[in-house]
Amino acid sequence: MTPKRSKTTRLHLLIASAALSMMGTSMMGPMAWAEGSSTIADRDDAPWLVLVSPFVWAPSMSGQATLGGVNTHVDVPFSQTLGNLNSVFMGNLEVTNRTLGFYVDGVYADTHESHRVMGQKVGLSITQTTVAVGAYYRAYEQVLGGATIFGEPRAWRVEPTAGVRWTRLASKLEIDSLGFATQKKAQWSDPFLGLRMQADLTDRWTLSGEADLGGFDTATKNSYNAQGNLGYRTYLFQYPTILRAGYRVLSQEYQTRDFTGNRFKYDVTQRGPVLGLSVRF
Repeated sequence: MTPKRSKTTRLHLLIASAALSMMGTSMMGPMAWAEGSSTIADRDDAPWLVLVSPFVWAPSMSGQATLGGVNTHVDVPFSQTLGNLNSVFMGNLEVTNRTLGFYVDGVYADTHESHRVMGQKVGLSITQTTVAVGAYYRAYEQVLGGATIFGEPRAWRVEPTAGVRWTRLASKLEIDSLGFATQKKAQWSDPFLGLRMQADLTDRWTLSGEADLGGFDTATKNSYNAQGNLGYRTYLFQYPTILRAGYRVLSQEYQTRDFTGNRFKYDVTQRGPVLGLSVRF
């Protein structure tokens, strides 16, 4: 493998690992809706609830990326990323009183790949961490009639949301036969503003969607996110639970100087199905 191809391979691995880590950007946090009561007065007096939402996102990726002076087209299926995965964690914690809510959403992904470069075995480990912290307010609620299986009125709800996404990327390159190892890091934060909605279709089925814009600095970073989910209400160990399946698109652009002094650019769109659940305590 030539040195240029080595750089390109490492860049593909860098981008592939980012697919897993970017999943956490407000994934189930903004979509983990608390069931509401029919009046604002009732909600103001409601106790605070805790929602725990594990999830998984299986995205493919497309776009452009530049690292170490090498520009490459990104076209990575999820199966390629999955094959290099060592460990991953995805989850969301939300606290709400049905009027105001706060959430923390986190994704951690660790990948490793080995290749032969000029006769030497080269190992590349990449760790990606993404944490989104945000808040939302239930600005509008229209009662639809009837009740859910959780004993709460069916309704259509509209909730503006705002927060910050923080992304950290750490890579480690090792050549065991030479006793060589080097580590590099990059991190950035993106504020975002968005809107989410939910409609109770029946006593069990619910439809939810969300869209947001982030970055607000077109010179160095910007992003957009959109997703929709179909949910099914049930009970898990006697706790109210919503099972969710949907689809998500996340586009993120970021550029700065990398460890070689050249421009680092990440301009990638990720899209794919989402599976998860929200358990209410």
